[in-house]
Amino acid sequence: MPSKPTRPGAAKGKKGPNVGTGGHGRKRLEGKGPTPKAEDRKGHKAFRAKKSADKKKASGVRVSRKGEFVASGPKTAGVAGAAARKGKRITKASDNFEVLSGRNSVLEALRAKVPATALYLASRIEMDDRVKEAITLANLRKIPINEVTRPEIDRLTGFDSVHQGVALQVPPYNYSHPMELLDKVLARGSKPLFVALDGITDPRNLGAIIRSVAAFGGHGVILPQRRSTGVTAAAWKTSAGAAARVPVALAGNLNATLKEFKKRKLFVVGLDGGGDVSLPKFNLSNEGLVLVIGSEGKGLSRLVQENCDTVLSIPIAKETESLNAGIAASVALYEISKSRPKL
Repeated sequence: MPSKPTRPGAAKGKKGPNVGTGGHGRKRLEGKGPTPKAEDRKGHKAFRAKKSADKKKASGVRVSRKGEFVASGPKTAGVAGAAARKGKRITKASDNFEVLSGRNSVLEALRAKVPATALYLASRIEMDDRVKEAITLANLRKIPINEVTRPEIDRLTGFDSVHQGVALQVPPYNYSHPMELLDKVLARGSKPLFVALDGITDPRNLGAIIRSVAAFGGHGVILPQRRSTGVTAAAWKTSAGAAARVPVALAGNLNATLKEFKKRKLFVVGLDGGGDVSLPKFNLSNEGLVLVIGSEGKGLSRLVQENCDTVLSIPIAKETESLNAGIAASVALYEISKSRPKL
């Protein structure tokens, strides 16, 4: 069989490596080594994410585990000499923090040296004396001050919050122990006046009661550990800063705590619409007292009523079924305060 004709001028019988083999022996290609990590390969999405995170870290923005931006880091110049970071998106505060909103609440918390971690101001906020003082106090305590857009501060505080362009991020509330709270009051030589709450689940009611306790000379509020609201941002807001001055204690078991108070010679008084004694006729206001407020719907629970020395009622018009828990507490505290020494 005749051989296949070759291309004119083609080399015949050439020795050595063929094109494309990479060579052999010492002439072989060395290669590029192992494949780099994704975050080290320019153009990969992991590389871009790492670069973005490094920029945020350098600018003082902390990225939480959930991928949310949380303001942190040192202050820089901005509104009225305060630090300001513009345009950084904040979805919400960290789960380990509460956010107080409103100029009065924020200012009172700063005055009381509540351990805040960040102050937020809306862009182009109208500067009044409260805002200026809040900025001054935050600077003195080296609390980071962040200027954000109004939509960002809406997301931070909740869209239904009236924040007035000011918000303060604070750690969780530090509750006292009921007996330690009693010991402190007795050590001052005062007649204790506490308000215990039974089944209050609305934080705004709690905030209103804390405010009334502060206004009428009370020494603290006792909350049960279960089936009760806590000192949340909403409670801080409603208290108008009074939560910074009135200690709140957490009772593992409210009935057991009431029994302990009675052993320490305190008079436990319940407040309920079906009480046996009318509030104006109560004549032990000058003693050490624990005033127990029940929920709006169910009032005092059966066991709590059994642990009360007496149950008071507020006389109201027949057309009105009941009073809001916060209002009832205010009325009772006012009536009790009239016969107590002003310390």
